Amino acid sequence: MNDKEEIREFIRKNYSEVALQGSAGGCCGSGCSCGGQQINIKDASINIGYSETDFDDIPIESNMGLGCGNPIAIAALKEGEIVLDLGSGGGFDCFLARKQVGESGYVIGIDMTPEMVKLARQNAEQGGYKNIEFRLGEIEHLPAADGSVDVIISNCVINLALEKQQVFNEAYRVLKAGGRLSISDIVATAQIPDYLKNDLANLAGCIAGAEYVGNIENMLKNAGFENIRMTPKDNSKEIIKSWVPGKNAEEFVASYIIEADKSRK
Repeated sequence: MNDKEEIREFIRKNYSEVALQGSAGGCCGSGCSCGGQQINIKDASINIGYSETDFDDIPIESNMGLGCGNPIAIAALKEGEIVLDLGSGGGFDCFLARKQVGESGYVIGIDMTPEMVKLARQNAEQGGYKNIEFRLGEIEHLPAADGSVDVIISNCVINLALEKQQVFNEAYRVLKAGGRLSISDIVATAQIPDYLKNDLANLAGCIAGAEYVGNIENMLKNAGFENIRMTPKDNSKEIIKSWVPGKNAEEFVASYIIEADKSRK
């Protein structure tokens, strides 16, 4: 697992298949466990923090069960804000964000998989949304201008990035002064054993690429963020067990809500 481009291509191919097949192709999050067992996407989404009303007036194909939390629940979005979603997938969180920022706001989704971007654009067109767009790009090199967004959200995606410090540097760059980061992700809480870490399927499944929680905090500080808050989800072990049954992955990684602010100066 030393060839970064090979790893990126494996991850991209995995999520291309998810986009083309729906949740049947994916293992990161709840569309299927990494053991291959299909489960109900809506039930799984509620389990990680979404509510019944979140599914109202949202394109059904946008929710692919690929998250590990609900960043919208903690982002405190306001009317008129510009929101950027890192790893937007089918667009589910983008559509939820759009509900909160209203017609005067704007939402941008970034995904490195052409098939995901195509699916999300189709979902947006189906919904008739005008103030939302989806851009193809890597979260390590965001296709967004300096100081152009109010809030960055992300759901179980940064663990997949091979250059996490670069992701946070880019997030800081594109945020306006006083902007904020509100993400849900998988982090390591103990040393991940080799049987999990050296498995590409577990990397695409959001386990093997998890960075130690303390290192994530340091990366955020190094990028310039302040007021950093890192909170484990109460049902984290249940979530991880459903992805990787029988491998004890829940003893080494956890689902966290991660928040941080960019200085107003």
